[in-house]
Amino acid sequence: MKKRLGSFFCFFRGSKRFVCVLLVVFFIPQWWLYADVSSKYQKLAKQAGLVYGDRAEKRVLAWRRLIESSRSLSVVDQLTEVNRFFNQMEFVDDDILWAKEDYWATPIEFLGMQAGDCEDFTIAKYFTLRELGVPDEKLRLVYVKALTLNQHHMVLAYYHKPTSVPVLLDNIDKELKPASKRPDLLPIYSFNAENLWLSKEKGRGLLVGGSSRLSLWTDLNNRLDTISN
Repeated sequence: MKKRLGSFFCFFRGSKRFVCVLLVVFFIPQWWLYADVSSKYQKLAKQAGLVYGDRAEKRVLAWRRLIESSRSLSVVDQLTEVNRFFNQMEFVDDDILWAKEDYWATPIEFLGMQAGDCEDFTIAKYFTLRELGVPDEKLRLVYVKALTLNQHHMVLAYYHKPTSVPVLLDNIDKELKPASKRPDLLPIYSFNAENLWLSKEKGRGLLVGGSSRLSLWTDLNNRLDTISN
């Protein structure tokens, strides 16, 4: 009897250790997911998880950790890391993903679906770099024609100086390259938070007004304002 009781207590003590191991395995990683993420984005990540599934919550948290870990990097490294992170998402056309001919998703929607079209890749990269402190005047969302694919496309351009050849962040050719190395892209127009330009053969383009003229851009920013408030 004593032997049996001794065996039971040994099992019980072993079970307690096993339970402690389970707590470490399952709860500490969950706590780590939220490390360095503000309460605002913890809430948004949880909301994304409710709408799009648990993995969407983890993607949003990974995005926020990317931002925090990239703040001290050089601009070139920031461009590289942001481009790499979002290029992990899948390309899916709007009519399949959103049942609309054209829809510009917010970064949360893009990460939630883990998919989007070229505009969604570009928009997510743009807003992430803006949050990292890259000045708006150095960034442009560029609508182009991809000549090889014979279709319209969008990329993000970074200008080190106003007169410099921009570096392009693209989800088709995933390597950062100067625009001069992308003869497959024919610029049509470009814009940022403030302005809209029609592309010219040379130079940065002809200023034709504010980017608010683009209805899809205005709609996107209205939805972003709703999220931030």
